[in-house]
Amino acid sequence: MNGSALFVVNLIATWYMVGLIWMVQIVHYNMFDRVGVDQFQQYEADHNRLITPIVGVPMLFELATAVLLLFAAPESFPRWAGVVGLVLIGLIWLSTVMLQIPCHAQLLNGFDEAVYRRLVNSNWLRTVLWTIRGGLLAYYAVLAIK
Repeated sequence: MNGSALFVVNLIATWYMVGLIWMVQIVHYNMFDRVGVDQFQQYEADHNRLITPIVGVPMLFELATAVLLLFAAPESFPRWAGVVGLVLIGLIWLSTVMLQIPCHAQLLNGFDEAVYRRLVNSNWLRTVLWTIRGGLLAYYAVLAIK
């Protein structure tokens, strides 16, 4: 895959995640407290089972193509931007592993208001980081087509 095609795949994976994280942050997570105590454990288990392939596969594509961009980026995409993009992915993955996954694991035991609030509030970090990453890639995409 040439550098331009690699950049486009990375751009698509990133913007897919930008859209998804905003939908999760604004719509999906904000309705967790409306499920009801009796149904919440099953709802959380279903959420984890159903969201994993929707999130996991694009995250892996994004990571893989971001790493490859360090070695095969188009000329219009500076190496420093690739490094910054990869650092942003690292921070997103770190947040996911250290903050959001533990909240979801706790919520599997039943609804807990404090854990729920921690999940919603901590997820803003991923939302902002993915948005910054998407903006960085969009900027270089616009430059490339000028």
